[in-house]
Amino acid sequence: MAHDTIQYLVLRRCDPRCNMARYYVLSIEPSLFGDAALIREWGRLGRSGQRRVELYENRSCAMEALETRLRRKRRRGYLLQGG
Repeated sequence: MAHDTIQYLVLRRCDPRCNMARYYVLSIEPSLFGDAALIREWGRLGRSGQRRVELYENRSCAMEALETRLRRKRRRGYLLQGG
């Protein structure tokens, strides 16, 4: 995965049998202090969800964390939403 090309990723997991319709968004943004912030947002489709900001000392550390989260979510059945 190229380290400078990701703006944000949207993942979805839907299973009508379980009444499951979830989303998960990952993005990297600069913080006010010059470090990198990994922004994670998640919840049920059609509803407001939760948001967590994790600070990292540089963009490459934030990218490693993003890739780790992405692998974990893909293993759990989340699919990348095409845009």
